[in-house]
Amino acid sequence: MSKIKPLIEWNDKLSVKIDEIDEQHKILVSLINSLYESIVTQTTDLEVNNILEQLVQYTIIHFAVEESLMRIFHYPEHDAHKKHHEELTNQVISLRTKVKNKETEISMELLNFLRSWLTNHIMVEDQLYSPFFLQQGIKPTWHNSSWRGKIWKLFH
Repeated sequence: MSKIKPLIEWNDKLSVKIDEIDEQHKILVSLINSLYESIVTQTTDLEVNNILEQLVQYTIIHFAVEESLMRIFHYPEHDAHKKHHEELTNQVISLRTKVKNKETEISMELLNFLRSWLTNHIMVEDQLYSPFFLQQGIKPTWHNSSWRGKIWKLFH
């Protein structure tokens, strides 16, 4: 059986050039791809709901990390970026609730929304903070990856 082509393929355009953030973005990409694969292969509602729950939880974790870095390094656009995060989080939570309550189903339209949501956020909003963080001294490569592996294992 051949593997299903991912809905989102990681590429350099999605990279913010900071390994820690890129790895978290890859987890979000992986979760959306898992959701896509579960729909294409017609897995159970339980599995779809589990993936959506993971997506919601990891979105919250990831945004908290970004916002913490913004506060620590006094990112001038912190408030606007945080507001954008809140809007995106609310959209994903609403989607999860509607699917759980059988008010909607996961469709290609919703999957395309999630793809656009993530890729646009990374390629527009997150690209704005990347040069600022690097200029402030954030290391572009990993220097302590012990917690990264633990988080990655939680979502794979």
